[in-house]
Amino acid sequence: MTDTPHFPLAAVVGADELKLALCLTAIDPRIGGVLIEGPRGMAKSTLARGLADLLASGQFVTLPLGATEERLIGTLDLDAALGEGRASFSPGVLAKADGGVLYVDEVNLLPDHLVDLLLDVAASGVNLVERDGISHRHPARFVLIGTMNPEEGELRPQLLDRFGLNVALSGQTLPRQRGQIIRRRLDFDADPQAFCQLWAPEQLTLKARCETARGLLAGIELDDQSLAIITERCFAAGVDGLRADLVWLRAARAHAAWRGASAICEDDIDAVADFALRHRRREAQPPQPPAPATADHPTQPQPQASGQGEGSWGEMPAQPVPTGARRDVPSWPKKP
Repeated sequence: MTDTPHFPLAAVVGADELKLALCLTAIDPRIGGVLIEGPRGMAKSTLARGLADLLASGQFVTLPLGATEERLIGTLDLDAALGEGRASFSPGVLAKADGGVLYVDEVNLLPDHLVDLLLDVAASGVNLVERDGISHRHPARFVLIGTMNPEEGELRPQLLDRFGLNVALSGQTLPRQRGQIIRRRLDFDADPQAFCQLWAPEQLTLKARCETARGLLAGIELDDQSLAIITERCFAAGVDGLRADLVWLRAARAHAAWRGASAICEDDIDAVADFALRHRRREAQPPQPPAPATADHPTQPQPQASGQGEGSWGEMPAQPVPTGARRDVPSWPKKP
């Protein structure tokens, strides 16, 4: 934990849905982290830093924009490995984040291969570094928090799906809340230690609630009835793949633990539905109206059964010819 105090999560005004999603990932990191969407100036990093204080280590690590793959995963010293017979490993950001929070600001601006690597390690809890036949493995269990401003670019759907939960923050904060936010921020900046001490009872209560929920988690069954409800609703939402079902079930169990319950109920499933589906739900495509007929493209009549057997499907209906009218036979050009 750093000596610089973080703004307490308990002191954050509003953002109740995001605070709940963060607490759920602190209870069960296997949910897969949280992707926070919203415009600049919405205190996304403040909320992520506040989450670190709810974890045992309190570790908070930021992945800088423009980081290389070696900076992320660490490096192996091959000279030391050949000369001394052992792998000399220099830890990267993933090793430093073990047991805490790894915060990735503007994750949508990272190269796709780095985002893939991040999400793989977050899911497995292990970082494997290999180079020229030499490998090093170390634990990397952390809560992954990514933020993005959709106006600056989107994440590919395949990467969006890899984030467990998704929460969107609105930039329209009510005037009364805006005043509270600014006042608390000014108080924190003036004296961080005194501000954190003032909010210590609420912060300790929140931390104790998360710790109690972590203790209850293993005893809550991922039951078939809850799974059946979730799979039906995932199917109805048209989500691709099965990750939504798994994440939703784990988040519902974490929510049951958050309530102090011993089993998942439908309220737990409903409480986390939008977190699990928001970035995975496919929008229904409205039916396309038929193109209007024009002089150049008249509407074609639909084929009708003529009763003349097979092969008459494309025939045009007979047209009446007035009595006495003669049909002109076209005259072909004569040879000169």
